[in-house]
Parts: sequence; C-alpha cells; structure tokens
Amino acid sequence: MAYSIGVEYGLHCLVYLIGIPSNSTIGIKELAEFQGISETYLSKIFGKLSKSGIVHSVPGVKGGYRLAKSPNVISFWDVVEAIEGNKPIFQCKNILSKGFLDRDSDKPSCQSHNPSCTINLVMLEAEEKMRNELRAKTLDWLDKELDRTLPPKRRENTKAFFDKKE
Repeated sequence: MAYSIGVEYGLHCLVYLIGIPSNSTIGIKELAEFQGISETYLSKIFGKLSKSGIVHSVPGVKGGYRLAKSPNVISFWDVVEAIEGNKPIFQCKNILSKGFLDRDSDKPSCQSHNPSCTINLVMLEAEEKMRNELRAKTLDWLDKELDRTLPPKRRENTKAFFDKKE
C-alpha cells in the first residue's frame, strides 16, 4: 500500500497557505515553482482539494488558492481522502470460495460482505486505526512541528519566497 506523491505535495503546499492573509492567495505557478513540479500536476491535486472544500479557488490574474477552513480542522486524513479517495486499502476477494471445500458449494463460506470474516475484520480494523491517527494530525499541528524541526532560516526563506510573489 502506498499513497501517491500527490498527498505529500498537497500537504506541503497547504502548509504554505497557512500564513497568508485571509484576503490573499497563492497561485499554482508559485506553488509549482517552489516545489519543482509541473503546474498541470499540481493543478490536478488542487482541483481535488478544492472539490473537497479544503481550499478555495480565486479566479483571475491575481487569483490562486487559500485555505477554505481553519488549519486546525484540516486533518491529514482529509487531504489523503481528497486526493486518493475513500476506497478501502484491503478488499476481500473471497478467495476461500476457490478452495477445495467450497469449490462445488452453492454457498461459499467466505463472502466479501460477510462481517465475520476474520481476515477482512483485522485488515479493516488496522485501516481504521491508521485513519484515526491521520485524523488526529492537522495542518496546524504540521505547521508547528515544522517550526520545531526545521531550521528557522528555512522557514523564513519559504515565507519570503511567497511574500515576494504578492
């Protein structure tokens, strides 16, 4: 299981939107330039973030994006779900029904909708624990964590990069 790199780009770019004034935006061009990726690719990510209500798009020459909600309510899971969708990682394929004991049976002992399938239950429980961990981490938490872990000069240079673009 792996999330696409779009999740990582999305989270990084969303952190850059935290410090901007509420009447300002940052354009895809600036975000893509800072990340070193194509505007087209980042536009697709931000289209999904916009559709999910995480960012607000402002059209026009001076347009761009800003957070649509407070960073303390946007969780990592919100971003993952917006970019990747909400499909379960594990999807029971009912392989038990292909085994010797069920091969000729009208009623296979394992059905994908069977809530008592032990393997399916364990996998879904593990996924839910991961989702809960991602729900507990917000953009606000990430911003504070970056303040704590990155050299102050790096954070200052990031802010200066986007300030000069206004």
